[in-house]
Amino acid sequence: MMTLHLFRTYASEGTNGVLSLQGKPICSTIELPWRNNKRMISCIPEGRYRLIRGRYHKHGDQIGIMNVPGREAILIHPGNSALDDLKGCIAPVTTLTGPGKGLYSRIALERLKAVVYPVLNKKEEVYLLITSHSSNLTSHA
Repeated sequence: MMTLHLFRTYASEGTNGVLSLQGKPICSTIELPWRNNKRMISCIPEGRYRLIRGRYHKHGDQIGIMNVPGREAILIHPGNSALDDLKGCIAPVTTLTGPGKGLYSRIALERLKAVVYPVLNKKEEVYLLITSHSSNLTSHA
């Protein structure tokens, strides 16, 4: 079993994060701002989620995030602007350029897949643990 840790920082324009494995950063992330887990306009709640490898109509072979409360079809897929490219999903980025904005998302996604896919291919479980400094948001997990 592998657990990735996504440590978030929230802003009104978007959510940024650092995705790491055993304390070693893999990439940064961008997401929509926190808007009470509302579909299509909010990042997902903090918590622990199982990751799967799946084939999706719009984004192809991607990492899926399972059992998000009140949500479905949440993925980790490329995007460089949360407000323009995301509907609740998480986009890995190589460089953060502002709240909910970053660069070189496809490169960061390939780096993440290189870590996650070998574990999933061995039929082992991979989890994503999402946390932040904001204790008032952790109650939504």
